[in-house]
Amino acid sequence: MILRPPQTRTLNSLAKAILAGKRKIVVQAPTGFGKTVVGARIVAGHRAKGGRPIFVCPAVSLIDQTVTRLTQYGIPLSDIGVIQADHPMTDYAKPVQVASIQTLSRRNTNRIDASLVLVDECHKVFKAQLRWMDQWNNVPFIGLSATPWTKGLGKHWEELVCETSIGELIRDGYLSPYRVFAASHPDLAGVRTVAGDYHEGDLSDAMQRGAIVGDTVSHWMTHGQGRPTLAFCVDRAHAKHMQTEFIAAGVSAGYVDAYTDREERQEIADQFHRGELTVVCSVGCLTTGVDWDVRCIILARPTKSPMLYVQIIGRGLRTADGKDDCLILDHSDSTIRLGFPEDVEAQHSALCDGKITERNATEREEPLPKPCGSCGFIKAPKVHKCPACGFAPEKKSEVETFSAELEELGSKAQRKANRVMANPEKREWFAGLQMISKRYQYKSGWAAHQYRKKFGVWPNAHKDVNAAEPSTEVLSWVRSQQIRYAKRRAS
Repeated sequence: MILRPPQTRTLNSLAKAILAGKRKIVVQAPTGFGKTVVGARIVAGHRAKGGRPIFVCPAVSLIDQTVTRLTQYGIPLSDIGVIQADHPMTDYAKPVQVASIQTLSRRNTNRIDASLVLVDECHKVFKAQLRWMDQWNNVPFIGLSATPWTKGLGKHWEELVCETSIGELIRDGYLSPYRVFAASHPDLAGVRTVAGDYHEGDLSDAMQRGAIVGDTVSHWMTHGQGRPTLAFCVDRAHAKHMQTEFIAAGVSAGYVDAYTDREERQEIADQFHRGELTVVCSVGCLTTGVDWDVRCIILARPTKSPMLYVQIIGRGLRTADGKDDCLILDHSDSTIRLGFPEDVEAQHSALCDGKITERNATEREEPLPKPCGSCGFIKAPKVHKCPACGFAPEKKSEVETFSAELEELGSKAQRKANRVMANPEKREWFAGLQMISKRYQYKSGWAAHQYRKKFGVWPNAHKDVNAAEPSTEVLSWVRSQQIRYAKRRAS
């Protein structure tokens, strides 16, 4: 088991932290770094000293994969037992245990004999795990994660070991370069925020209305070059819709969600690697612990979470024979909103203790990437000429000109003219909403409330607008709102 230089540095820093008396240590390393290799080396070293380590997985689906990896990296299969329901490898006498946190949450951990605990994907916080960490004060816990940025994680873990970065691993050839294209820009007006991220039901409706799903397929057909692709969707309905559209376009497409059983998921993975499936549409899984040869990512799941965003992009950054780069087709605007993965990573240099310091509350935000106006390639901040197509936009004057007859305007007339000239599309929306309200005899404030739901502000600037026949877009949006309301009532 030959280690790469960043892996060696990580193990050395981890050893120093343990010698310094730290007992709750997080190892941060990007997807594709080889955290399982490092974990296997830790397990082997601990076994050589007569210790009994436990490797904790965040999902039942990762148990067998972890066992396989440990055996590949030198841990004898005869030394490994599994703590997961009625798994055939269950044997508490084995010196190395691989456990699911879901099973451990239902067991009395005081009855488990272990002298070291490795927690994979430790950014996923489970109450049972926190109780366990509090009970076992003298046992070292080592967390592994590419994105240990969960709010309040620093309350439970003492030390962060981070010896490399996405940018460094790409530069040194350990991770694949990538290119991001802003394939489309979803309208997320009216999508609520719950627990720091978009409301799943609202988001699913937003990502399926109009031509967004069709655009996703057509953009992949044009730019995806037939690459093995993972498509990350909002929910099961959205992922199924996406799969159906790909199949209708003649593209072999599979579907995986959190409820797909182990055998079926393995079969889909095998079909993907054999080239029998070109696209796999996923929801609620495949964001961690997946080492497929992915050469294109369809990001059709908008998110405000830096962790989820970096984990998704990371699925395509593993290197492979004949792979020059990974293509990211971002239909979510997440790159424009959050930045490139290495930029997001650089913003998190310490474990978050949940407190807002004076510095991070007031510091200036860094500029974000922008899409090329010609090809949609996402350019780094302050890059004028597009590296992909060479397009260099001319700087535009901020002074807008238009043709009109001159007339003397008083101050009140001037304000009215300004409202008419500003946001004509929004005025048309409000006029259409007023006509719908009038036609169906809704309450007087219905149109204004619908406008606010759509644009996030009240239509105060358009009070002089008269009702007019609504456009197809307005009618479709109102209909989608009514359908969503009916579904909520039914549930």
